[in-house]
Amino acid sequence: MAPASVNVVRLIYLLVCEAAGVAIALSTKGTPVEISLTVGLLGGLVVGGFFIWIESLLKGFSLRGFSTATFGLLVGVFCAWLLSRIDISTLITLAVRDRLISTDGREVVAAEAMITTFTFTVQIILYASFGFLGAVLALRSSRDDFAFILPYVRFRQDSSTGQPVVLDAEAVMDGRVPAVVRSGFLSGRLVVPRFVLDEIQVLASSPTPAKRQRAERGLACLEGMRTAKELQVSIENSAAAAGDETMTNRLLQVAQLLGARLLSNDENLGNVAKLRGIDVLNLDELLDALRPHIAVGEKVRLALVRSGRDEHQGVGYLPDGTMIVVNHAVSKIGTTQDVVVISTLQTSGGTMVFAELAGS
Repeated sequence: MAPASVNVVRLIYLLVCEAAGVAIALSTKGTPVEISLTVGLLGGLVVGGFFIWIESLLKGFSLRGFSTATFGLLVGVFCAWLLSRIDISTLITLAVRDRLISTDGREVVAAEAMITTFTFTVQIILYASFGFLGAVLALRSSRDDFAFILPYVRFRQDSSTGQPVVLDAEAVMDGRVPAVVRSGFLSGRLVVPRFVLDEIQVLASSPTPAKRQRAERGLACLEGMRTAKELQVSIENSAAAAGDETMTNRLLQVAQLLGARLLSNDENLGNVAKLRGIDVLNLDELLDALRPHIAVGEKVRLALVRSGRDEHQGVGYLPDGTMIVVNHAVSKIGTTQDVVVISTLQTSGGTMVFAELAGS
């Protein structure tokens, strides 16, 4: 459904067409006023309705599409101009030279007029055809195609919206991206290449339940991001080479062509991207950076919620989920105590912290 402002503009335009139709009809002499009014109103309604219908067909054609089509039109017209530098009239004159010599003056004039008309017609067709082809090809092309044509021009977001961010399949299926963007820590247009979407769709059909569930969650998350008004998400039909190229190389090509950052939790992919000069974002590294670093000897205010492995231990958790085991605190379970860190232990599940009650 069109916005109310568009409907208001349509109504105003229709009224203007009606008024113009009535004015033109009344200016015609010898026609009764009633007939002139009827003809003018119907004529204005037909003309206004026709152009409003044309406008409705172009509802998906934005200002960006118009500028793209204009660029393609200029390229096509330039190509037609280059071809028109070949003097077609001279070629035709050479082809019929013998006939021009052997005919009288009237036939020569007629033949020259025919050549002039034919040349003019050919040039019109040439310019119109190449302009049409240029506009259509430009509308079918993506930003990457323009980057190939104009290698020194980057179609990037301006500084107010931030640098674009290319997501790989793991980042899409991670599910944390929308929350990070809404929090303001990540800005810019989110770009999902078409081949990444295809990879997720393949995983969604996997016989492995875990992979299938992650892929389905990724597709649902992507659909939610596309419908969210505060997020800018686009699916790019990237021109990055397919063929024998690996997924890693294709992702890096897209990021380089768009001048974008790469969001991925894959450390190997991140290392390769950094070597190519691409900025890399990693949500796991962000999470590690946000975790509080507990040092030995530091005092912490902690709520003890349960007993530990040993009978005398009490256990509490920091806001980020880090577990702290407090010695000789079983009697304090259910209360909040000041504890002093005495040691830390790094495990595969995270960091375990051991502490004792302050003042004990």
